[in-house]
Amino acid sequence: MPDPIPAATLVLMREARRGPPELLVMERTGHMAFAAGALVFPGGRIDPEDEAFGAGFADLPDAAARIAAVRETIEETGLAPAIRPEIDAATACRLRAGIESGRDLAALLAEESLAIDPHRLTPFARWCPNFRETRRFDTLFFLAEAPAEAAEPTVSEQEAVRVFWAGARDILDEIEAGRAHAIFPTRRNLERLARFDSIAEAREDAARHPVRKITPWIEDRPSGRFLCIPDDAGYPVTCEPLETARRS
Repeated sequence: MPDPIPAATLVLMREARRGPPELLVMERTGHMAFAAGALVFPGGRIDPEDEAFGAGFADLPDAAARIAAVRETIEETGLAPAIRPEIDAATACRLRAGIESGRDLAALLAEESLAIDPHRLTPFARWCPNFRETRRFDTLFFLAEAPAEAAEPTVSEQEAVRVFWAGARDILDEIEAGRAHAIFPTRRNLERLARFDSIAEAREDAARHPVRKITPWIEDRPSGRFLCIPDDAGYPVTCEPLETARRS
């Protein structure tokens, strides 16, 4: 099998007026090579420029992944978390346009007299499926709080058909009703996030479960074949019948 592609994903959260926090999710376009039409969190592969930028944060071994997660979120949604000082919509739009044109995030921030604070991201999970029918990614997941004065997200038409805020339980209800779908790792992470009534609770749970690489496996049981993950990694659901588990 090919080596997995290093990647990063950001679970951007905001407190709701009533109920649990809302999460930012996108519905990918149907022509994508990976997770076509699925609900996903913003994210993508870690680029060499992210590695170079991340080298300036010697206390964070995963700094490049954190930077990639922020960069991809800006490009895919127009929201700019972990940037200081907090910026207005016009500045976020300029950053997004620069990233879309292929410019380096570090240079764009310097031009705007801004800085990135990767410490605002909380490590949450690491998934590296080895499904033979898909492209392989070794993905670090992070939690972050949305900027307080952020504008509403806007879709990147090359990547997605919509981007929206919703509670984790509401998203799962849509999936279970067949009105949306998600790949196996996204669904398991939504189930984990659905247990929390605040962003602080999510971060506390992340601290209780040190990040380790999760590679699902297929297990034959008397009731059928199941796709499984470890029972002690913080996830309330640790298996799903193979015939219902979407892997790509």
